[in-house]
Formats: sequence, structure tokens, C-alpha cells
Amino acid sequence: MTDLLTTLLQKLDEPAARFAELERYYNGTQPLAFLAPEAKEALGDRFGRMATNLPRLAVTSLSERLRVTGFQGIEVWDDWLRNDLDQEAGIAHREALLLGASYVIVWADAFGRPKVTVESAKQVTVLTDPGTHRITAALKRWETDKTTEAVMYGPQEIVRLSAPQTGATTQGFKVVETIPNPLGVVPVVRLRNADRILDDGVSEIDDLMPLIDALNKVLVDMMTTSEYVGRPRRWATGIELEEADALDDDGEPTGETIAVNPIPEGNRAMISENDAAKFGQLEAAQLGGYETAVKVILGQIMAVSALPAHYVGVFTDNPASADALRAAEASLTARAQARQQSFGRAWEDVARLVLGVRDGADPLRVDCRVTWADAATRSIAQEADAITKLYSIGLLPQSFALRKLGYTDDEITEIRTAKRAEALDATAVDLSKLVG
Repeated sequence: MTDLLTTLLQKLDEPAARFAELERYYNGTQPLAFLAPEAKEALGDRFGRMATNLPRLAVTSLSERLRVTGFQGIEVWDDWLRNDLDQEAGIAHREALLLGASYVIVWADAFGRPKVTVESAKQVTVLTDPGTHRITAALKRWETDKTTEAVMYGPQEIVRLSAPQTGATTQGFKVVETIPNPLGVVPVVRLRNADRILDDGVSEIDDLMPLIDALNKVLVDMMTTSEYVGRPRRWATGIELEEADALDDDGEPTGETIAVNPIPEGNRAMISENDAAKFGQLEAAQLGGYETAVKVILGQIMAVSALPAHYVGVFTDNPASADALRAAEASLTARAQARQQSFGRAWEDVARLVLGVRDGADPLRVDCRVTWADAATRSIAQEADAITKLYSIGLLPQSFALRKLGYTDDEITEIRTAKRAEALDATAVDLSKLVG
């Protein structure tokens, strides 16, 4: 067990630096990759933070299109709602899209009901079988105020460990408790964001980061130019300069004098008694070239991230109709549908584990299928019109039509119950009189 624990702990710590970098870009706090010393000197203390947070937009625009609406083949929706997975699933998707993976742990609560928790890849890692790609062992590690806690999950037992200090990596852990695992499988599921077999999970913003650095560089240059030479510079000749005391860093006179401009920068009028004085103004810097550069970089960002133009602020006409909107977002929709397929298998494994905890079923023998809300943007009227036409000609049953409209299984059951009640009311049937 010691070798397995060490392997899992080392694998958990391995991507820490990468995760920290991804989070900086997601939060928009990454340092500037390009900043000339002259530009920083020109701005002095006035230079602040400049970052355009398109990485967060790339992640959230995908995650908001990934909404689980139910499962086919098994009844687990009540457990899904009780564990707040209608909200927590979105967090799992965002974590997986950003860090490359997120995790879900399924176990029993104090009352024996299925307990499902969403976990971060910063705290959980797994080992998989190269042949079957199934998880063979998993570990979760977290810190308290004074200790470092860990739980190692295996197909036969679950081991609780603790170290009497914070920041423990691979040393100092002692077994606190060992619990048998009646499920026969590791109760940890990984949501892996990858489109290749051997990828361990990739971030949606990996390809975006160098482009974001370039965009921030152009924006900083534009702001530097605007601050330093954006205003027209005035000049004057034939005016005698004034002298003023030179001051040190503490604002005290040094005993020396320096020549200063006799006309303060804020004066709206410039006056001189010297008839030879001349005044003029230099042309301000043109910022149009920066706009062209920004559009070129945004074009590359759109190509890499599948974000449509109206998402990233490209100044074009907004889509004029629902069909035009769907066409503009077609690439983003296709990417969201690919993520549905990638994450769908993981949520099906979660449902199997929920059934195993609740009913004692063998998770490997449970067949189920997850259902998703439509990833495409469509108005309610347009969606309802299309579904109604298919239902009216008999191509779709009522329950399937309601599910296509985005209703959950519980809402569909309530709708059908209400319709039956209305039908009985319409025929004036009093159910209380039919009883005994």
C-alpha cells in the first residue's frame, strides 16, 4: 500500500504548477508576457493591470451548453436532485474544461443514501488500467488547520489517512481507518476533457494562452501610446525658461536649480511678452493601427476557441434572426456536443454507482444513458414550433417532445398528471365517489 500511496501522491502533485498557471489565465491575473522597459518607464506608477479575460469566456460559453436533463434505463433523478447535481454538475464541467479533468466521488451518507460530491483535480487523482481504461485506484487529499487528510479508494477497500502537519506531500501519513468497499469498483469517476485516447486531459485555454498574451500586449501598447503621445503635444520657441529649486526624493531642496517650463501644462492659454515667441502643436499619435492588430488576433482566438464574433466583441452586425444566430454559433455548438459525448460516459458511471449504493446493484451490470439539453441556441417559440409540428404528425411521442423542449423527467411526470386531472375534470368524474 505504501508504494501505491506514494505513486498517487506524486501524481497529484505533478501538475500543480500547470494548474496554477491555468487558474491565473482564467482569473485574468497572469503577468504580461510582453512589456518593453521603455513603455513601463513612460507610464511610471500609473501602470495598472491589463488583461482581457477571454479564457474565462471560452470555458463558460461551453459549460453553459452542457446541461444534464435526465437518465434513460434507470431511476436516479431524485438522487441527482437531492445531491444538488443540477447545479454541481456545471461546476464539474467548468473544472474539467479549465484543468483538463474533474472528479465525482459516490459513497453513502449517514442514512445510507447515495452521497455524490464534485471534486477538483487539485485534490483528486486516479490510476487507470491501460487495457480497460477503468480506474484502479484513486486518492483525495486536503488540508485542515493543523493536519493533512487523505482517502485512498480501491475496488476492495477504502483507507483513511492523516498526517499531523499541513503541507504533507508523500511523507508522514498514517492509516486512521480502513473500510470495506462493497461496490467492487473504485467509487470515483473522472470527467476527462480530451479528444484523444492517451490524453490525460487538456484545458480549453491551452491554445488560447499565447494568443491572449499577444492581445494583452497590443492593448498595453495602445494604452501606453494613448497616455504618452495620444494627446497633441504643444511646443513654443522664443520663451525664456524659469528656474526652480531641485528637490530630492523626500521633497527637500538640494541647493541646485533646474530649468522649468514657464507655462504650466494645464493652462488653456499660452501668453508671452516676447514678440519673437512662436507656438504650435504636434500631431497626436494615431491609434487605428492597434484596432487592426486587435482584430487580427481576435480572429485567431475565434478560430481556436470556436467563439463567435458577437461573443468576443468584434464590431460586426449582430445576427439578425434566430437562424443567423444558430449559424454564427454552429462551431461552438458542435464543440459543446463533442464535450457532451466526452462527459456523458462519466455521468453514466456516476448513475451506475448511485444505483449500486442505493440498491446494491453491481455497477458493471447496469445499463443507462444520460440525456442532455440541446447545445444549440434556439428561441422558445422556434423550438416549440418545430417540436409541435413533429408531434402533431405523429413522429414524436408526447414524453419525448416534452424532453426535447428541455423539461426534466419530474416536470414531464407532473405535466402528464396535471393533464389527466384536467381530462377527468372535463368529463365531470369525481374520483372520491368511485372509491368503495
